[in-house]
Amino acid sequence: MKRDFRICESMETMETMGASAVTTEDLLAIILGNREKAHKLLHQDETLFTGVKDGLSFLCGENYDSIKYMGKLTRGETAKILASLELGRRIAFATMPEAAKITCPSDAAKFFMPRLRHKSNEEFYVMTLGTKNNVIRVRQLALGSTSSAVVNPKDVVTQGLLTHSSSLIISHLHPSGNPYRSREDLELSIAIKKACDAVGLVLLDHIIVGLNTYYSMKEHGDL
Repeated sequence: MKRDFRICESMETMETMGASAVTTEDLLAIILGNREKAHKLLHQDETLFTGVKDGLSFLCGENYDSIKYMGKLTRGETAKILASLELGRRIAFATMPEAAKITCPSDAAKFFMPRLRHKSNEEFYVMTLGTKNNVIRVRQLALGSTSSAVVNPKDVVTQGLLTHSSSLIISHLHPSGNPYRSREDLELSIAIKKACDAVGLVLLDHIIVGLNTYYSMKEHGDL
């Protein structure tokens, strides 16, 4: 089997200087064991898409079949890519400092945006907060399609009660990239607010994540 010496060099760089010193393409080549396929995946936007400047952003937003087809990858190679991406997302959620405080909508948006914006399906999360707006827990409540996710207000309230929270923030993704709230988003938020009010919980905000932007229902006076 022919060795790719540049991949070997990248691995040596990682050993001596850390993974942050290795380029994105070289990291992808290490995962795949194939530099040509790594380059092709990161430059899909140059030949197939318009308005996409970052090949990595494209990669993060695609599903199994798209990545496999566009990169002409094997099942094993595709699985490695998706496993790496999902591990990164899970680490991002797991590294929320317990002592972190949410003092304004932008604080919540800064947490949710990098974790959700490249997803291909709608996902719905609840963040529970203590009396001083310290983050207690963040949980995914629903995983939907490209245009909707079914959420029961009772499930949101349950998360607040289980963590003995005083308030909470809900958030979900609009895969289209446009974060402006829909009529259904507003109706769901109102229903959740009523459910929270009934048990003494405060719904602080509903953050809708788009592509590099967000919509806060609190900021826009919807809640």
